[in-house]
Parts: sequence; C-alpha cells; structure tokens
Amino acid sequence: MVKRHAFKIGLIGSFTLSAFAHYSGLLSPIVQFAISCVAIVFVAGFLGKATESVAHYAGERLGGFLNATFGNAAELIIAIFLVKDGLFDIVKASITGSIIGNLLLVLGLSVLLGGLRFKEQHFNVKLASHNGSLMLLAVITLFIPAAFVGSLTDGETFNLSLFVAVILIVAYLLWLLFSMVTHKKELSDPIVEHGEPAWSKRLSIVFLILATSMVAVQSEWLVSTLEVFSHQFGLSELFVGAFLIAIVGNAAEHSAAILLARRNKMGAAIEIAVGSSLQIALFVAPVLVIISLFFGHPMNIVFTTFELVAIGVAVIIAKSISQDGTTHWYEGVLLLVVYGILGIAFYMV
Repeated sequence: MVKRHAFKIGLIGSFTLSAFAHYSGLLSPIVQFAISCVAIVFVAGFLGKATESVAHYAGERLGGFLNATFGNAAELIIAIFLVKDGLFDIVKASITGSIIGNLLLVLGLSVLLGGLRFKEQHFNVKLASHNGSLMLLAVITLFIPAAFVGSLTDGETFNLSLFVAVILIVAYLLWLLFSMVTHKKELSDPIVEHGEPAWSKRLSIVFLILATSMVAVQSEWLVSTLEVFSHQFGLSELFVGAFLIAIVGNAAEHSAAILLARRNKMGAAIEIAVGSSLQIALFVAPVLVIISLFFGHPMNIVFTTFELVAIGVAVIIAKSISQDGTTHWYEGVLLLVVYGILGIAFYMV
C-alpha cells in the first residue's frame, strides 16, 4: 500500500512538474529534458499497470495488442506533424528506431529481466513463426522500393510507395483478422494467473486510455527539448531520430513489456515488442505515406542503406531467438548487444 501510494505521488508530482517546466519557460531545455525523462518513467509505469490489468480480462494477446496500439498512437501523432512540416528524414529515422528499438531493446530487456527471474519462459510457437514471417515481409517491402528507386522518377517512386503502402495496410488488417478471429484459439497462450488485478474491467480500460493520453502529452514535451539537447551534445539527426526519439516514444512499451515478462507473461511481452514493430512497419509507416498526400508533401517509403541494414539485422536476430517459442536471459543479452552496436554505428555516422 505504501509503495502504491508513493508511486501515485511520483506520477502526479513528476507530471505536474514537467507541465510547469514546459509551459512556464523558466527552466532551460536541458533541465526540461531531465524532468521529462523522469516523468515519462512514472507515466510509462502507469501504462504498464493498466495494460496488465486489461490483459487479465481480455487475454495476454489482446492486452499486448492494445498496449502496442495505444503506444504507437502517440508516435503516429508526432510523426503526422513531422510529415506536415516535410521532415521526412526524421520521420523515417524514427520509424527505423521504433522497429529496431522494439525488436532489440524492448524485447531484449524483457527477455533478460524475465529470464533472470524464470529460468525458461514459453510462448505460443505458432505465433512466433507467423511473427517471423511478417517481420521478413516488412523487410522485403522496405527493400524493394529502395532497390528500384534509381530507375524511377520521383513521381514513379511515390506511386510505387503508395501501392506498397496500400498493400501493406490490407495485409496487416488481414493479419488481425487471422490472429484475432479465425485462428484466435491456435495463437493464444495459456493463461498464467497472478492474483486479482488492482482495478475493475471498466476502470482498467479508463486508466489505459488516460495513461496513453499522458504518454502522448509527455512524449511531445520531451521531444520538444530534443533539438536543443542534441545540438548541445553534437548528436546527428539520424541518431536523434533513430534512437533518442524512438526510445522516448517506446518508453511505455519498455515498461509494460518488462513488467509482464517479470510476471512470466512472456506471450504478452512478445505481443508488445514484436507486435508493435510489425504495426509500425505494416501500418503506421504506410498510413503516413497516404496522409502525406493531404499535406501536399508526398513522402515515399524509400529508406537509406543505414536504416535498411539496421532493420534487416534486427529482424534476423529477433526471428532467430523467438522462433522456438522459448526464451532465456542470455538471448536477451544477444539482442541488447546488437542494439548497442547499432547505436554506436548510428552515433558515429
């Protein structure tokens, strides 16, 4: 009870202080950045608890899917404003960062910290196989426009990107139909009970929506300080977009996935980490291409060689580790090692 009360104080206090720092203009951007980082940890913790409570009622897969969807909603909103301003390079870098951040950092920390508590953790092997195939689909569809861009005009490149975007959205919607409706039973994990949730079903949903809204607002406040922060420390736009913004945007998923993995609910943690990456690649990125039409700044889906290599490497290692339906702590280490190497490479570019 004392711990829960202390968390409430930290959540309300840090969020209020962050709001004051953002709107008052009395504190430097560096101080605002530090306060926002602390606040987003508490807000992400709140979202993690709400997700776990919803998962208790809806099941681990649906609970994880809701967390990934609500978490990505904040990134989508931020990306839409970047697209409106024509900042396509940062948008694509942040998409890259979201994909590799979820597959390597979020999944890696979940597997590592969950594995330190449980010697071996299990999840649905059929779901792991399908996730692996979808991850390869994402890589293929991102490589094809980049491979043909040299032979196409700008208009043809965008038309190709638009066709690819529409096909990916349809494929993702069909995947939801397949996994959530027609083959729901085959792809579900066995229920692992850990006592009653702290909130009722209705209150859990309300708190999930509230926590997601707080994450979106807090993320926007933090991102608003990144330009000054990155300039002061000499960080490139590629590194900021692919790592800093992605880490901030995925803070909610970090907390929720790790919390669920520590409760031996690896199926839900996998759904958050891998499911979020798939949603970014197969839905969010294509939607941004379509939305760019309405702003008069058409954005193609052609990524740089650095970004494609990073996504490809992340998919290969994540698929290799998750394909057997079991994890242990050392596999988490492997994922984090790859993420660290990519981080150093992006920093040096």
